[in-house]
Amino acid sequence: MAAAVSPFSGVLQLTDLDDYIGPSQDCIKPIKVDKKPGKAAAKIRIEDDGSYFQVNEDGESQKLEKAKITLNDCLACSGCITSAESVLITQQSHEELRKVLNANKTSDSASQKLVVISVSPQSRASLAARYKLTPLATAKRLTGFFKRLGAHFVFDTTFSRNFTLLESQREFVRRFRGRADDKQALPMLAASCPGWICYAEKTHGSFIVPHVSTAKSPQQVMGSLVKGHLAEQQCLRPDQIYHVAVMPCYDKKLEASRPDFFLQEHQTREVDCVITTGEVVKLLDQEGVSLPDVEPAPLDSLFSTSSEERVSGHAGGGSGGYLEHIFKHAAMELFGIPVDKLEYKPLRNKDFQEVTLERDGQILLRFALAYGFRNIQNLVQKLKRGKSPYHYVEVMACPSGCLNGGGQLRADGEAGKDLLLQVERLYEAVEPEEPEANEDVKALYAEWLGGPESEQARRALHTQYHPVEKANAAGFNIKW
Repeated sequence: MAAAVSPFSGVLQLTDLDDYIGPSQDCIKPIKVDKKPGKAAAKIRIEDDGSYFQVNEDGESQKLEKAKITLNDCLACSGCITSAESVLITQQSHEELRKVLNANKTSDSASQKLVVISVSPQSRASLAARYKLTPLATAKRLTGFFKRLGAHFVFDTTFSRNFTLLESQREFVRRFRGRADDKQALPMLAASCPGWICYAEKTHGSFIVPHVSTAKSPQQVMGSLVKGHLAEQQCLRPDQIYHVAVMPCYDKKLEASRPDFFLQEHQTREVDCVITTGEVVKLLDQEGVSLPDVEPAPLDSLFSTSSEERVSGHAGGGSGGYLEHIFKHAAMELFGIPVDKLEYKPLRNKDFQEVTLERDGQILLRFALAYGFRNIQNLVQKLKRGKSPYHYVEVMACPSGCLNGGGQLRADGEAGKDLLLQVERLYEAVEPEEPEANEDVKALYAEWLGGPESEQARRALHTQYHPVEKANAAGFNIKW
């Protein structure tokens, strides 16, 4: 039986989350290394089973013990989430959504909010697996359920991901062509995982941030579309819309709370509330219904020239397909080489794989995907030593990527592995589309954004990240 992961309470719950903070409250910096004076810096080797070994300059290795920290230590540290950020996160929950929906029922029309729900394809796949439905049936019943609660529109963030992929493709080509003048242009690192971004900003700051892609995630692109384009269509101010995203990951709550995504002029966020897949099940339970029993409703489209009712996706895996789309685009744009199918080469484990483009024995492009913090730490260390061979890396904090996010529905033991495989099959069962071929995306670029290179497109589809200075927290004396 699948079970929903508990939502955050008054303080950030670290246990049982499979996001960037690991289960059992393991810190993302799990190894304590005792430095001895007069010794050269030792190398750290990570075995396939997750064991860490310190290797000295003589080649001798010593197994390292994990450094244990308490929850109080963690909350005193600015390495992950501050207390102010945790407050912002707790303001985003299915209960907050209910408050807005209930307020709409008792308010006069001038005070009511237009409620918009954006559903991620990863959440849809998890719910489809839980209730044994097809992706299309799940989408139509979710639309019916949210509208029954009082929502006005229900959209699919696959549409907004088209923009993220296209902008990421263009950004990579620009960086690659300018790499001789900018030593931090490459490797370009994916930016759609907020757990990874939080770690990058607060742990490696000014070293990593220049490498991070500026393209907004699908969640935040949808925020721009809803609070920008849809608001114009509906003749509303952005603050008259309450926008909710259904996501596979608790970290997405933190992403929505970033100051960069707050519209100062209208005093509103691009995404007002993020609820997880598990919280959708809580809403269903509170209503006393099961998703298969909900009356299906026609799918909404943010901007559609087609009357066909279908759900679509993107090739390249359950985390969005960033590596695959950028690789194919770059191969053709930079080298005139069409690529039909990518051949992934697993390295240390299935969550660290690479893809290369070769011609006449020369490697032209080398891309990688790195999922989970064991692989991310290894990647960062290679970068710091100047030994990373990659041009682009798709980085995700969760092992197995977004389909295994901390907000997804769970099953215990071996059943959990089977459930994840089922979610993957359902996610990949939808028809993939090429972002370049989407006529609605082309129309929005032309009519709303004024072209892909316009200032409006830059503001709506890109953001920036910031190195965060660490504060010295009293009582937290572990040295890394």
